[in-house]
Amino acid sequence: MSNESVESDSSDGKLWYVLKVQTNRERTIRDALLKKIKLEGLEEFFGEIMIPSEKVVDTRSGKAREHDRKLFPGYIMINMVLNDETWYLVRDTGGVGDFAGAAGKPMPMEQFEVDRMLGKAEEDAGSAPKVKIEFSHGDIVKIREGTFEAFEGTIEGIDEHNGKVSVLIEIFGRSTPVELDHWQVESV
Repeated sequence: MSNESVESDSSDGKLWYVLKVQTNRERTIRDALLKKIKLEGLEEFFGEIMIPSEKVVDTRSGKAREHDRKLFPGYIMINMVLNDETWYLVRDTGGVGDFAGAAGKPMPMEQFEVDRMLGKAEEDAGSAPKVKIEFSHGDIVKIREGTFEAFEGTIEGIDEHNGKVSVLIEIFGRSTPVELDHWQVESV
């Protein structure tokens, strides 16, 4: 997520709203909104438009690839002044379903929700990306490299920040936890 002026400044009347949009079109819908806002000259009524996401590292064919993973697919956060003109501009944009709210009335996000979302964005921006690990707790895996090569065990823990998995293997009749890089194990 971007970190440009993400303050929620309600003194200018702008509040954060959540838009329901077509999944996998969030970025193009965001760009279309920005273009329409500029075309209509309504920049003063709009703040930031965000697609909540986090950086993850995905390993395919032995190569690490960093990309953004959407935290809430099908949703966009928008900071704006809600009036008839801005409501119509947003609702008339292709791919936008509706504002999240109750009984057809757009509900602004509570300040603690905004703080939590924006705090998460700032926290993620400074930290290393997470590693996308295809295993989950309890999966049975085979160690394909390292000291315990060919051993089978059960996933006991996953550390996405460091790309590590903890595998419980049996050595001399005892269960022993072993920490390995995620790429050192494979599904059985």
